[in-house]
Amino acid sequence: MDVQDKQALAEQAYEKALKYELDFGCCPQCVLAAVQETVGIVDDATIKASHGLSGGGGLVGLGACGALTGGLMALSAKYGRDRDHLDKGRYINNFKKNRELVEKFRQEFGGVTCEELQKQFTGKTYDMWKADEYKAFNDARGNQCAHATGTVTRWVVEML
Repeated sequence: MDVQDKQALAEQAYEKALKYELDFGCCPQCVLAAVQETVGIVDDATIKASHGLSGGGGLVGLGACGALTGGLMALSAKYGRDRDHLDKGRYINNFKKNRELVEKFRQEFGGVTCEELQKQFTGKTYDMWKADEYKAFNDARGNQCAHATGTVTRWVVEML
């Protein structure tokens, strides 16, 4: 695949992930679904397994942004260590790819946790377990989370 084809595919993946996040939410699933539909490598079980990673894990905001974790899972679906290779080394190339994604994300969005992004996007953090605060966050963030979701997806497709 040449560079232009890969860039077109990456842009297609961005648009899919952005739309999925705006329409359905759950950023890690949106990243993984868009990767699956554009380049494959991700199965439905992986998409399902990512569900609890949304909102920094369990919607508590403390862990890594769900879009980022979805991207890390997508890269690991391609470069990660298979179950039957647990005793075959660390597969350092996967860690290098994942580190590259984390650093790119931090540089672009000013943090890596859900709470850090909430602050970057809205100036404050929210308790997503309180309906009124979740609504306030949803209103205040606009399409910024969807853009982050699409951006991670674009980067992942470019890195594969």
